[in-house]
Order: sequence, then C-alpha cells, then structure tokens
Amino acid sequence: MASAAVLLAAVALAGCNSIGGFAGAAAGVASGAVTSNPAVGYAVGIGVQAATDATTKYIFRNWQKGEQDEIAAVVGNLEVGHASRWAIVHQIPYANEHGEVRVVRLIDTPLALCKEVLLSVDSGEGDKLKRAWYTGSACRSNDIWRWAVAEPAVERWGSLQ
Repeated sequence: MASAAVLLAAVALAGCNSIGGFAGAAAGVASGAVTSNPAVGYAVGIGVQAATDATTKYIFRNWQKGEQDEIAAVVGNLEVGHASRWAIVHQIPYANEHGEVRVVRLIDTPLALCKEVLLSVDSGEGDKLKRAWYTGSACRSNDIWRWAVAEPAVERWGSLQ
C-alpha cells in the first residue's frame, strides 16, 4: 500500500509527460510477476507505455486544436485594431485557458483572407495575474476561421502544433 502511494505521488510530481512511463512500468511489473517471465513483463510494459503516450498526445492535440479554433472564431468577428476576450473550457476541468486577442493586420490576398493577431494567455487572478503574449494568424476557409500559425509555436503548444 505504501508503494502505491509513493507511485501516485511520483506521477503527480512528474506531470503528464511521465504518465506513459509509469503506466508501462506498473503493467510490466504486474505482467512479469504473473507470468514469472521478465521478457513478457518488459514487452507488456513497452506496449502499455507506447499506447498511453500516444493517447495522451492525442488528447492534448485535440485540446490545443479546440483552443486554437476558439481563438480563430473570435478573430473572425474582429476588425483590425479591435480586441476581445477568448476562453476555452474543456469537458475535463484541466487546461482551461483564457486571455485576450487583438487583430493587428488584415492580409487579403487572392488565395486567402487572413488576420494577424496578438494573443495573450492569462494565468492567475487579480494582483497575481500573469499574461504571456504570442503572435499568430487565422485565415478564413469556406466562411470558417481557422488557426494558421503561431510564433513561438514550440513555447506555447509544444511540438504538437
């Protein structure tokens, strides 16, 4: 029972990137113990880790796409020089983000209508409000505004953009 508590504490401290490793280790140890074959335990552990990592990345990609779609929808309703608030609320109350978006330039070409934006992601409230600013673009595609690009992409959304 104490080892389970230590494992849960380690997962909580390590964050979401370690979920696959911990799940794989737990499944591998359990499989190895049941079958008395360390090779089976190792194979099961690697498989569980890979599946867990892929699922976690899929979920986070969908959350990020939802956030980007929400920002793009707000951008589509704004004129150059105007600003508005944006927010995303996920079904699971985790990574619910909010901030402000400002349209700074209209890019109208024969290929696409785009808007260049500054957007903030706010964390905290009141005196402890922290605001990080990013640049991005949204373009209209068949009357729907979609996220085009953000810089610095890796800093905001990781390598999943």
